[in-house]
Amino acid sequence: MQTLNEHRCFGGTQRFHQHDSAEIGLPMKFALFTPPEPRALLVFLAGLTCTEETFTIKAGAQRLAAELGLALLMPDTSPRGAQVPGEGDSWDFGVGAGFYLDAAREPWAKHWRMESYLMKELLPWVQRETGLARVGLFGHSMGGHGALTLALRHPGRFQSLSAFAPIAAPTRCPWGEKAFSGYLGDDRSTWAAHDASALMAKQAAAPYPGGILVDQGLADKFLADQLHPEAYEAACAAVGQPLTLRRHAGYDHGYYFIASFIDDHLRHHARELLG
Repeated sequence: MQTLNEHRCFGGTQRFHQHDSAEIGLPMKFALFTPPEPRALLVFLAGLTCTEETFTIKAGAQRLAAELGLALLMPDTSPRGAQVPGEGDSWDFGVGAGFYLDAAREPWAKHWRMESYLMKELLPWVQRETGLARVGLFGHSMGGHGALTLALRHPGRFQSLSAFAPIAAPTRCPWGEKAFSGYLGDDRSTWAAHDASALMAKQAAAPYPGGILVDQGLADKFLADQLHPEAYEAACAAVGQPLTLRRHAGYDHGYYFIASFIDDHLRHHARELLG
C-alpha cells in the first residue's frame, strides 16, 4: 500500500493511496478521508469517466463528514492500464468502465472484477485499518447503479444506502445494454442480477427499513433515456421499501447538483449508521 498524497482537512486527514490489487490484477487507486473521531465508514462510488479524485475534490463532503464522524472511502471507478483494445474509446458508452460488477466475458473477465475488488479486497482492508464496523454506501450515476445493486447483492454488509441520479434500471437503457452485453454476454436473463430495479422487485421484505434516499435532477440530460428512477420507485413501492425520491427542477447530472445536496445524504447515513 503506497500513500501518494496526504492532506490535513477539517481536523482530519485526506489521503490518496495506490496498491497492487489481487482481484483486479492491476494497480488500483483510492481516496480515504479519516475524520478526527471516526465512528462509521461511508463508501462513495463515482460514475462514468470519474476517478477516486472526482468526488473527493468536487463534492465538498469532508467538512460535514468530519463533524458527523464519518470516514469516507472513494475507490477508483474502473481498472486502468489493461491495454484491452477499445478500452478508452468506448469508456463513455459503458464497456471499459467498471460498472461495479465482475465480467464473465473476454477480454474483460481477467481484470474487470470491480464487485470482488470492492467487497472482498478493498472494503475489508479499510475496515481492518480503521476499525469501523458499520458501513454505508452511496454513489452517482454508474456509481449509483453500483450502490443500489451491491447493497442488495450483499445483504447485511451495508447499514445505509442512498444515490444521486443512479442508473436505476440498466437492463432498459443504452448504457446498461452496452456494458452488460460486453461484460456478461448476450443472455439477458443474466443481466437482472445487476439491475437495481429487478433486484428490489425480488425482495421478500424491505431490506432498508430506515429508508433509502435518491436525488434526481429534472434538467439531467440523461434522465429520460438512461436513468429510469421511476422503475426503482415502483419496485420499492411493490415490496414496501421506504424510498425518498426527490426530483429537483433545474438541476443537471453534474457535481454542482451533488454538492447542493451532499449534506442531506451525509445526514441520512449518519442517522442510520450512528443512531
